[in-house]
Amino acid sequence: MQFLYLDNNATTRPADEVVEVMNAALRENWANPSSVHRQGQAVRQKLELARESVCRLIGCRDRYLTFTSGGTEAANLAILGSLESLPKRNVLVTTKLEHVAVRELADRMEKKGVEVLWLASQPDGVIEADALEAILNDRAGDIALVSVQWVNNETGVIQPVERFGAMCREKGVRFHTDATQRVGKLPVNVADLPVDLLSFAAHKFHGPKGVGGLYAGRGVRISPQSIGGPQERERRGGTENTPGILGFGVAADLARAWLESDERERLASLRDEFEKTICSRCEETSINCFEAPRIWNTTNIAFHRLEAEAILMLLSERGVCASAGAACSSGSLDPSPVLLAMGIPPEAAHGSVRFSLSRETTKEELDQVAEIVPEAIGKLRKSMAGV
Repeated sequence: MQFLYLDNNATTRPADEVVEVMNAALRENWANPSSVHRQGQAVRQKLELARESVCRLIGCRDRYLTFTSGGTEAANLAILGSLESLPKRNVLVTTKLEHVAVRELADRMEKKGVEVLWLASQPDGVIEADALEAILNDRAGDIALVSVQWVNNETGVIQPVERFGAMCREKGVRFHTDATQRVGKLPVNVADLPVDLLSFAAHKFHGPKGVGGLYAGRGVRISPQSIGGPQERERRGGTENTPGILGFGVAADLARAWLESDERERLASLRDEFEKTICSRCEETSINCFEAPRIWNTTNIAFHRLEAEAILMLLSERGVCASAGAACSSGSLDPSPVLLAMGIPPEAAHGSVRFSLSRETTKEELDQVAEIVPEAIGKLRKSMAGV
């Protein structure tokens, strides 16, 4: 069976160059980078060169980047580290549209006594700036952190974080953005952004899993959450994941080179053509957040009155990899809380499927999926009608 992978917001294929450098690290550069002997310091040098590569990708100096185990830990460190380092401020401001790394952490902190203020979303999935402005005007002195995801992992909607960050900076409030779905796919230059904390992960742009980064700007102090050593300028204890970090550095260099091309525009056109084809061939179908600014690689398609679980199973049988909402304990798929928070009707949210491209996705692959999806949807609709 041919393998048609359109689940790149979940993870991307590690680039060949990434795999090669990681294999070399496991075979040859396996010494502890904290050791003072020659072998350890040789690995330390390679690690710091990789840090410079990642820093170039987001436009920061190496002293401001902390390596983590991924985007989830980086976001957790930004939030928990801010709440602990600012004990006189007990308010967290975020949204119901965040990745679970932020949303579920906010829920947990709320149960522990942190006051969480949830920003509302407009129907197109963009957060209401007026709501944030009102909160800042009323509670700025109480807020430890405002956290808004830059690019939504389910819909691809791009939030105006430049505006939100500027609003926070004017009021002296710390601002974090989860940029996991942005870094490596669109240009990022934190030097030009009013952002205090920015989290991201390597495996979203053809790097390895198990490694991510947190940018913490000048003067931004965060309390470490992993205790056990002075690594990462005492922001995160523990022996560094050398193979992962070296792979991260290579992935960052490859992403920088790719971002200088015009490939984003070509792939965005392929995504748009794919959407039109699906909507023209499938009844009762719509594109979630179609009117909002979206990243080039993501489409979230609602197949009304169907169940995403059934759609994904049929697609998987035909070799197509896509995704939908979070799996619940019973194994079925609940409608995405992100889509429901946007006001998307349950009958559409239940049948919403995300297709996400990478820079390796080809027109031929999309054309094949555009043939398979209508066939699967038609079969399900006939089954519903009892035909």
